[in-house]
Amino acid sequence: MERSFKKPYLSAIFLLLITSLLYSQEIDILKIKGKIKPSVLLRGQEGKVILKLEVPNGVYINFFPSIVIEFKPCKELIFSKNFFTSSDLELESFEKNGNKYLNLKKSIEIPFKVSMNAKRGNHKLKGEIKYFACSSSEGWCLKSSKKFIIPFSTLKTIYRGKSK
Repeated sequence: MERSFKKPYLSAIFLLLITSLLYSQEIDILKIKGKIKPSVLLRGQEGKVILKLEVPNGVYINFFPSIVIEFKPCKELIFSKNFFTSSDLELESFEKNGNKYLNLKKSIEIPFKVSMNAKRGNHKLKGEIKYFACSSSEGWCLKSSKKFIIPFSTLKTIYRGKSK
């Protein structure tokens, strides 16, 4: 009798896992293009993380609740803090149908400084963006997050010039 109960439960659990995997791929609406400027960094140099966010036509990222950009600890790069909101970064917004949305036409720039102890070589900056998106035409809203990885390189040389 126990065997007959196990099969339906295992099948149901398997079906739920497959469905949740497919559903999680469907709602992946935010595309993130990231880079670090300058592309090769020296110890003590200042730079910027550049993030370009894209969503499908008719989908907007809400200005409230605020978008949150978090960075995982990275020994090579020093940020003023490990997470930033749209108000921290003074991001622009626009209004449509009485709602306030994030202006995605401009890239998001987040400054940092390279650690004086940065190791030479290739590295990865890992982060995550938490956001609230809506489609007024389709009548839905979604709270979600998207992880990103940005490769960068550092040299052992100490920066002695003016940062750009």
